[in-house]
Amino acid sequence: MSALGAIRPLRLAINQNKRWQRKDPEFRIDFLVVGAGVVGLAIAKRLSEMYPSMSTFLVERNKRAGEETSSRNSEVIHSGLYYHPPSLKTRLCIRGRDLLYEYCQKKNIPFQRTGKLVVATSPSEVTYLEHLLQKSQDLLTWPPHSDPSQVKTGRPVHTELIPGSFARELEPSLNSKVLAALLVKQTGIVDAHTFMAQLELDFISTEDAEASFNALYATRAVRLDRSTNGHSWVVQTLTSGENETSSIEVGTVINCAGLSAPMLTNAVLDEKDWYSMFFPKGSYTSYKGPGIEDVKHLIYPCPPQPKGTTSSSFESLGTHLTLDLQGKVKFGPNLEWLKPPSEPDDENMSEFWRSHLVPDESVVDSMYESVRDYLPGIVKDNLAPDYCGIRPKIVGPGHGFCDFIVRTDYADRNTPGLVHSGREGWDGRGMDGKMISLLGIESPGLTSSLALAEFVVDDVLRVQ
Repeated sequence: MSALGAIRPLRLAINQNKRWQRKDPEFRIDFLVVGAGVVGLAIAKRLSEMYPSMSTFLVERNKRAGEETSSRNSEVIHSGLYYHPPSLKTRLCIRGRDLLYEYCQKKNIPFQRTGKLVVATSPSEVTYLEHLLQKSQDLLTWPPHSDPSQVKTGRPVHTELIPGSFARELEPSLNSKVLAALLVKQTGIVDAHTFMAQLELDFISTEDAEASFNALYATRAVRLDRSTNGHSWVVQTLTSGENETSSIEVGTVINCAGLSAPMLTNAVLDEKDWYSMFFPKGSYTSYKGPGIEDVKHLIYPCPPQPKGTTSSSFESLGTHLTLDLQGKVKFGPNLEWLKPPSEPDDENMSEFWRSHLVPDESVVDSMYESVRDYLPGIVKDNLAPDYCGIRPKIVGPGHGFCDFIVRTDYADRNTPGLVHSGREGWDGRGMDGKMISLLGIESPGLTSSLALAEFVVDDVLRVQ
């Protein structure tokens, strides 16, 4: 693992090396969504529903949707428990949780409301659980767009603090030193791959559409320019195996490029305002054996807490037990901050990320030590490296909480960019000439995906 002191930010923009020259557009479309992870798919789907007479293209640099962060996570439907109440993460996680359960039921996507136990093994961790309990009890405001019938049912996040003895009744394999646990019944799991496949299908087969909806794979955005009229963008894309770019005039660009998203945003900003990129890797191990008898809940430790506080550092929720829909157990993720390449280039960053997506035996020892603190009966030799992913963070180690960033930049050079908060979305302007960037969309991004689409399309992009 890299020493934290050696971690430095990476600041890049697409076409930083000036390889691609400006090129007149060959045709025009209304919307271009860059990135076919779960959030890009959800936004493309929402655009096709809300604007069926307008053209939407979705471009993805990989050969299939969701090849990066979206398919390399815990597949957990989060409740909205951990984050600051006014934040976009809290608002969109709660709203997204409810939208996701509803969508899964409607579309027959496999999911399960497993519930979650957050366990405390020390008095300071019990204090942390009491803090989480109070936070959930103080959270009384439902997110915008919530179903009015839901709002009448009580608080958005339901939690219960239970003693360790009751926690062991629910999960007999828990350590006898577990003093208390927070029971969160709204947490669940989802088949993320089936979910993304359904989003893609809904996008490309929109009923009654009067315009084209296309998903282009193995295609990446390599250059981004403001148009000369200040009302649109000119985006050049390059498809794998080709030497010449396609140039497209785009009314509205939606930047959902995940790990690459800051590079698109930085392309239209002054260098002093560029966003940084950090690369925390999380690995997972599979497990089959003793020490997890008849486990039914997801089991989370208390996350690391800065000294003298009762809040999480927000870098990681700790190495937790997660189930899949076949009942198989996996542990993860751990947290390893990767050092960026010494000679970075915007065109080879995908190779850098891909080189670190190989499961590594070295994680087993540290993961075993983390897990046996709350599940002492597991056997180290039964842990096997499974898969790993990289989170799209824009802040580094020790920074603390960082909210989702939803930012609008304008083809009109005289209009400054706008970062949208959880309290407001629409900027009072029309749709054309906007680039909306979604930055730092890590956990709970899967849970929040449908709510992010609703926020971007219905709130940020809406026409009054």
